[in-house]
Amino acid sequence: MKKIINTPNAPAPIGPYNQAVLIKDILYISGQIPIDPSTGSLVEGDIKKETKQSMENLKAILSEANMTFEHVIKTSIFIKDMHQFSEINEVYGSYFDVETAPARETVEVANLPAFVNVEISMIAVK
Repeated sequence: MKKIINTPNAPAPIGPYNQAVLIKDILYISGQIPIDPSTGSLVEGDIKKETKQSMENLKAILSEANMTFEHVIKTSIFIKDMHQFSEINEVYGSYFDVETAPARETVEVANLPAFVNVEISMIAVK
């Protein structure tokens, strides 16, 4: 049976989906964009700040499910400009131990929700 995971410490969904779904010990987290949940505003203008906000939103959802980044086994990063990869990767990497980092793909896309520059989703296992 699936359990819906939502927290006010991450942005509310902007469509017909939930922040995350827990099935047994597997947590599927919806893509998070750089929305500050305390204001509902987009964090814009600096890709490092945008990436950090996306990661903080993911952290809040993991926490709501009693998990941490250590539980993450797979991430997907969608970016608008591959030229920003190194800056995104720097911030993203600060949340993981290199030795136990999850599997990942990074894909450049034409557009993202709210026309942001980065969106990150995750799968975690207890």
